[in-house]
Amino acid sequence: MDQRQRTIYLVLAVVLGHLILISSQVESSPRTTVLERLTFGAFSQIQKLVFSVNEAVKNSWSEYVNLRSVRSENKALQSMVDELQFKLQKQDSSEQEVNRLEQLLELKKQAVFDTVSARVVASDATSYFRTLTIDRGANDSVMSESAVLAPTGVVGRIVGVPSSSAARVQLLVDRNAAAGARIERTRALGVVVGGDDEKILTMSYVSKFEDVAVGDSVVTSGTDGIYPSGFDIGRVTQVESDSGLYLVIRVKPVVEFTKLENVLVLINDSPVIRQDGAPE
Repeated sequence: MDQRQRTIYLVLAVVLGHLILISSQVESSPRTTVLERLTFGAFSQIQKLVFSVNEAVKNSWSEYVNLRSVRSENKALQSMVDELQFKLQKQDSSEQEVNRLEQLLELKKQAVFDTVSARVVASDATSYFRTLTIDRGANDSVMSESAVLAPTGVVGRIVGVPSSSAARVQLLVDRNAAAGARIERTRALGVVVGGDDEKILTMSYVSKFEDVAVGDSVVTSGTDGIYPSGFDIGRVTQVESDSGLYLVIRVKPVVEFTKLENVLVLINDSPVIRQDGAPE
């Protein structure tokens, strides 16, 4: 910096000092100097800024606290909703259980043979074996080859030797299962057997000259000595004529085997009443 520049800066500093001194001495009002007024104005702007910032912080904190409160309330409400949904599901399950038991009781009333109700406690559903385990056995007069029924129709038969308090049920859809059957509309006789498809049965040994149509009801005939006559097996879904003397009939079971929870086991060979209420 050369001598000339230093001189200019010095002059400016002196002038600024004089202005400040004069401002401090000159009164803009009877009791206020210009410097005081400028200082007050500067500090008032700073106070306004601080107040605005403080209000913004207070509002933000208030909103945060309110948001926390709303979140807590939402969690509480969600817990209440979850609890109500659980109770509703439990109530629905109880109602369904009551309905199943009422249907089972109605089936028991329609039959004049002795039965014992049982609960399904296990299942073994593979392509080779389709069985259930029930909580009734020899102590309840359950024997091998006893028929097992559901409110909707035929379930299967007891296989093997029951234990004192449990027995195994071979489902009608098992590939080794069979039952004497007939077309209810025309009384045509045949045999229903299981297969690889757990959702379909095959009715065999029905003459190709018999009248069989899709939608026909298939019921037990009683000719096998296991299942009582007249109980529902399923509905005809397909009818084909093979190269031989018989029709090939596909039957959809009326029982949903995967949803069974309660069944009835026949424990003697007394006469039965058909599902429509008419005696056999």
